[in-house]
Amino acid sequence: MTHPSPPPGALRCGLDALSRFDDIIDVRTPAEFADDHIPGALNAPVLSNEERVVIGTLYAQESPFKATRLGAALVARHIAEHLDTLFADRPQSWRPLIYCWRGGKRSGAMTTWFNLIGWRARQLDGGYKTWRRHVIDQLALRPAQLRYIVLAGPTGSGKTRLLQALARAGAQTLDLEGLARHRGSLLGALPGQPQPSQRGFESALLRALDALDPARPVFVEAESRRIGQISLPDSLLHGMHGGQCVRVQAELPQRIGFLLQDYAHLFQAPAVFKQTLARLVGLHSRQTIRDWQTLIDQGRHAELFAALVQDHYDPAYRRSSQGHYAGLAQAPVFAFDPTASDGPAQAARLLTQLRLRSTP
Repeated sequence: MTHPSPPPGALRCGLDALSRFDDIIDVRTPAEFADDHIPGALNAPVLSNEERVVIGTLYAQESPFKATRLGAALVARHIAEHLDTLFADRPQSWRPLIYCWRGGKRSGAMTTWFNLIGWRARQLDGGYKTWRRHVIDQLALRPAQLRYIVLAGPTGSGKTRLLQALARAGAQTLDLEGLARHRGSLLGALPGQPQPSQRGFESALLRALDALDPARPVFVEAESRRIGQISLPDSLLHGMHGGQCVRVQAELPQRIGFLLQDYAHLFQAPAVFKQTLARLVGLHSRQTIRDWQTLIDQGRHAELFAALVQDHYDPAYRRSSQGHYAGLAQAPVFAFDPTASDGPAQAARLLTQLRLRSTP
């Protein structure tokens, strides 16, 4: 049994209808999709990255008619390809929601063909731009609805490991560095993991915030405004700066041991590591930088991290944290060993210290 074709106006719907569909289909190019997309969407591009450039150039420099005609042919071929592959097993009852950049011709073409086939397809009104406006609006509001417990502490104190242990112990956490795919410091880039785009990060952040219960506190690491190349929303920073703080402390040998574990990859590319340290000229003398680079050449890893912690990271932490987190001076201290294997047990001890239950 086929469904009657709905009138054109009935083919569109808004974001409030997302949950009613079996799949969300993003028909933009792979590059557009990689930059950002609605969480959970499938990419079924109707133009390749290169084809979109060709069509745009033809439209602007020669003829909108010729560009539209060529675009229609390319879109039709890609839709046919997707019907033979990506969507070949979809049942007649399948309900997809389809979007492109503005909810225009690309998503409109696929929506029309899918409905002619018999699927109950709909087009997202306004396309990706509707989603983007939603993200911006919600990120201005949602962080203020949450209560934060901020884990503050110097580099090497293991705040990320404590945050992960708290999650395993049943606490509610927000891992900003995980979402940003960066540890937040000069040496914080993760090997083989490029950072998301700013828009991609913000979509992922909103999804994480939506999963949190406002009735329960949210543990989060203290962060500056930027994590690598990613900027945090003002609303989130404001909420964190006003949150309850916990001062995470670890002994210097434990901190060095932790850094040797988590940053071991830096020594696998010593030339790159030395170039990165050279960016600190201006904060430290050229001779100091050369001394640190010599420690890399000599394989004196523990001595290098000890020097970086005591001469660079700790002074920077003292300068920045007090100004941003007003409650830090009176915050309770929590002794944490980031090198130990009993992370969840240590996290449970913190929850007890704060008089919080480990599970909701």
